[in-house]
Amino acid sequence: MAGKAYPWVLVQSVPWQSGATYTRGLHEGLPLLSYGCAPRHLLATYRQLRAMGLRPNGHDPVAVLYVRHNLSKKVSFASLYLIAKAAPVRPMTPAKWTAIAKANLGRRICPECGHDRGYIVPRWDGRKCCVPCFDTACATEMQEAA
Repeated sequence: MAGKAYPWVLVQSVPWQSGATYTRGLHEGLPLLSYGCAPRHLLATYRQLRAMGLRPNGHDPVAVLYVRHNLSKKVSFASLYLIAKAAPVRPMTPAKWTAIAKANLGRRICPECGHDRGYIVPRWDGRKCCVPCFDTACATEMQEAA
């Protein structure tokens, strides 16, 4: 019977707390914390920061969170950042909004008929075309097969 992959280790200093604390060792040089052990009011993942309207502000992660799924036996890792050092997300500028609108317009135009369909044109069997073009192509293929 094998031992635990990440046993508890007493670490003398961590960036989010003064004094010693227990972690699950080190992962790539950062303290490793298991699910439910990270202080939620001090540390957050990138997605949690985004949900709060924050960004890491160029700071490196201070810890790594690991989650183990019991059924699939997969282990996932997530970087944890200090909430105190995070900065607000930069607002979208008019130039950014224009660039995003142009990129989305290019995805909405059907290469077959050239119309703006108002939705992102899907791929059908490796071919990119809108629904009406796909329907006419299928109808002609059925007529040729008959």
